Amino acid sequence: MSFHEIRFPANLSFGSVGGPERRTEIVAMTNGFEERNSPWAHSRRRYDAGLGLRSLDDVASLIAFFEARAGQLHGFRWKDWADHKSCAPSAAPRFDDQEIGRGDSRQTVFALRKLYRSGDHDYRRPVLKPVLGTVRVGVGGDEKREGLDYSVDYATGAITLAEPAGEGAAVTAGFEFDVPVRFDTDRIAVSVASFQAGDLPQVPVIEVRL
Repeated sequence: MSFHEIRFPANLSFGSVGGPERRTEIVAMTNGFEERNSPWAHSRRRYDAGLGLRSLDDVASLIAFFEARAGQLHGFRWKDWADHKSCAPSAAPRFDDQEIGRGDSRQTVFALRKLYRSGDHDYRRPVLKPVLGTVRVGVGGDEKREGLDYSVDYATGAITLAEPAGEGAAVTAGFEFDVPVRFDTDRIAVSVASFQAGDLPQVPVIEVRL
């Protein structure tokens, strides 16, 4: 699919409603028990961009962005204000926020990911769209320098070390990131009178797999 490396205006996504969605298949047995299974290894996020609109100028910006993406045709970046950092929302990313791998004296490329943990269970989310200039990387507890010790592919989330990490050394990273999405509609219906009365248009946005 075609993807545009441009972020939906962050001031318009602020105030939107959305979050992760899972798919669970449930089969009810004759004895009253259930069998539950999920065909998805990763969650998928949905948002409503219409709720972030506050003025007719915002509507005009939305329409311009929608037309430039040709509706559902091209993907783009989306800032999820509730979940866009490797750390807590109130903190600043550090180089040791997330462990993204362990050195073996050979591997130099590591993929960004974020860990979600609750109790004895956890989930590791691939991070494909880090924000330019926010990625910090460490090896073995020491912070490294971008451009000298490592490089970042901001289109895929791949970290390439200048030299392989030593055997067993933790490779860590901190970052801000966007969600790759597309519009989930080819039509935007806006009434000026309705908008001024507080009736906001629905503009669904859905995460895409890359």
